[in-house]
Amino acid sequence: MNLRQTIEEIVEKHLPDASHFVVDIQIVEKGPKKSLHILIDSDQGVIIDTCAAVSRAVGEEIEAKELMDTAYVMEVSSPGVDFPLSSRRQYQKNVGRSLKVTLENNDTIEGKLAAVDQRGIRILVKKKAKGKKAVEESLDLPFEQIRKSIVVVSFK
Repeated sequence: MNLRQTIEEIVEKHLPDASHFVVDIQIVEKGPKKSLHILIDSDQGVIIDTCAAVSRAVGEEIEAKELMDTAYVMEVSSPGVDFPLSSRRQYQKNVGRSLKVTLENNDTIEGKLAAVDQRGIRILVKKKAKGKKAVEESLDLPFEQIRKSIVVVSFK
């Protein structure tokens, strides 16, 4: 098992409950120090106290097991709104919100996330014909065709 997988297992063990999950773990080497970036999320959102508790517990276990061979900086946070969705669970959490989806062929689709299943997502896209009222069209997008999805934040 590699270091990233080992750290992911440690993080999962220290999450407060089943509503929390790991989004991403990155180990970045910049000069003599390593940076360990841990992104966690929850079905109800993540609070800073949870990030702090996970950081303390994970840091203690990494030190006890001597997993990092050099000095490192660890950051535990939740993904920001500009961080691409990466798991089915994140998509599920965002049903009803607007997404900007970039496909593998570089096409971009923007619409409301209507549903998520094992194979992909259903997105509602407004189509407007010249001189007519816009109608909503449903598109099914398999996960294999999706390169990146970002939640569109509206200030209306």
